[in-house]
Amino acid sequence: MAFSGTMTVAPGARITVINNDPASPHTLTATGSATGKFDTGNIDSGNSASFTAPVAPGHYPFVCQYHSFMTGTLVVV
Repeated sequence: MAFSGTMTVAPGARITVINNDPASPHTLTATGSATGKFDTGNIDSGNSASFTAPVAPGHYPFVCQYHSFMTGTLVVV
């Protein structure tokens, strides 16, 4: 029940998120100033979802909509 932390990616990169946790579901959802930039939707245990990173360089915070302690940052460089 944790993200791997900060992820650094290229602008427009395709990102795949895998739920390796027995808990279901999880999301990876942009939050704060990044709200609306990306959202995997629900990812059930053992499944994955993909999204495209924003094209503008910056720091994009994210959260699991079900577990508010699960947070991280997507860094686009």
